Amino acid sequence: MKKFTRTKENFICINCKMKISGNGYTNHCPNCLWSVHVDINPGDRADACKGLMEPVGIELKNGEYKIIHKCVVCGIEKLNRTSRDDNFGTIMKVSALNINY
Repeated sequence: MKKFTRTKENFICINCKMKISGNGYTNHCPNCLWSVHVDINPGDRADACKGLMEPVGIELKNGEYKIIHKCVVCGIEKLNRTSRDDNFGTIMKVSALNINY
């Protein structure tokens, strides 16, 4: 079972330069949805990779949108919950990346 560590941090998005006030659950930029590969288990900041995590898709599961992040350095993919603060237009743009026709 994954352990969760609440880590409250403010940061500047490496991708779009937006200033973010973290709430302990913030793991990506609410503007562009990019993240940084810092965790092995949520919030632990124990991963040495530190690569940018690109939002490559959106998954709708049990009525909740989840961001599919892919590390541009090591290629790992992780799902992250969206937040009510996230830019819904950006969520829709990213969701268009993984639609299978």
